[in-house]
Amino acid sequence: MSYIKRFDGRKFNEARKMTAEVGVIPNADGSAKFSFGDTIAIAAVYGPKTLHPQHMQNPQTGILRCTYDMLSFSVSERKKPGINRRSQEIGKIIEWALSPTLDLEEFPNTVVDVHVMIIQANASTRCAGINAASMALAQAGVPMKDLVSSISIGKLDKQLVVDVSKEEEDYKEGEGATDMAMSFLSNSDTLVALQLDGKIQPNTLKEAIKLGKEATKEIHALQVKALKDFMEKKQ
Repeated sequence: MSYIKRFDGRKFNEARKMTAEVGVIPNADGSAKFSFGDTIAIAAVYGPKTLHPQHMQNPQTGILRCTYDMLSFSVSERKKPGINRRSQEIGKIIEWALSPTLDLEEFPNTVVDVHVMIIQANASTRCAGINAASMALAQAGVPMKDLVSSISIGKLDKQLVVDVSKEEEDYKEGEGATDMAMSFLSNSDTLVALQLDGKIQPNTLKEAIKLGKEATKEIHALQVKALKDFMEKKQ
């Protein structure tokens, strides 16, 4: 593949500067913040708690419910307040990414609510939200098999890149831009969610997934460090 110079000068396999912090909302059962450069996501977890209305309860297990939204001032053109169709879709994607790692059979008839809020946006918001939510669930003590780590892989014309920015989402040259949000169970490298916007050949998709696996190793290490730092502060 021919090399395309990235707008911010990063290497093709280099993510933007990442930060992670746990325990950012004191009144939540679990909370965390994760950022890719200018994209900042905060997640808050409440539960397990009794699910209402009662007819939605599952006597075999608890359920996961995720909501996602962006603050009006998180983008350059002010967003209309409130949940829209896109927010609902991304909330479901976050739910699908996190569900495989959770074990809620010990909590029948309950719900775990995960609220993801984007306070500043420059692409890759759902990935930042998933990373924050995974840490928040861990801090809340919800039974988990593994952390979930998420990254966006882009294809600019024919070049694959890690952690897509807004400028790269809007890339128009050659074959244009393809954006793939990928989520992995960190320790097993299992792909648990993939959302693709654009076009890609099967062999290139395999290469993109491999690149995503490598990139999420750094994210996982940052998530673990943030959780350890929080526990050490509590002691």
